[in-house]
Amino acid sequence: MIINLPVLVLNQSYEPLNICRVRRAVVLIYEDKAEMLENGSGFIHSANFDFPVPSVIRLAVMIRRPPQSEKNLTRFEIFKRDRYTCQYCGREIQQLTLDHVIPRYRGGQHSWENVVSACMPCNRHKAGRTPREARMKLVRLPARPRYNGLFYLPAHYQHIRHEWQKYLLQ
Repeated sequence: MIINLPVLVLNQSYEPLNICRVRRAVVLIYEDKAEMLENGSGFIHSANFDFPVPSVIRLAVMIRRPPQSEKNLTRFEIFKRDRYTCQYCGREIQQLTLDHVIPRYRGGQHSWENVVSACMPCNRHKAGRTPREARMKLVRLPARPRYNGLFYLPAHYQHIRHEWQKYLLQ
């Protein structure tokens, strides 16, 4: 559906902040909280108005984000740290799962140093064992990532929005 397309949200200073959906972007524009910088494709029609579908919007006010010293441990951050690569077979794939190197039921912690990205076949093969017991080797040892404060474009958006490129740091 057109209202679920991604929209790049820029701060008042043109710094990338977030990605929202067309529905949210249109509301922000309609309420004069944002302006449209890049037109997407087409229009959303309501009973009284036609709204262009935005692809990039800029907020009317500056959003000050407190400095963050480290990233939260989330699926997205683990996949980003591991570059969307299975840490057992090395395949770069979008369909990933999380795997605890030392299984939780055996005392493994849910921490940066014990959670890795794994493809489904490798995760099934490893099951509730350690990599040594499953005769599997990690491509890279898991570690806490460094936070550089820059906006990160999720991998699944990198090839679909060419009009975003001029607003993103290369």
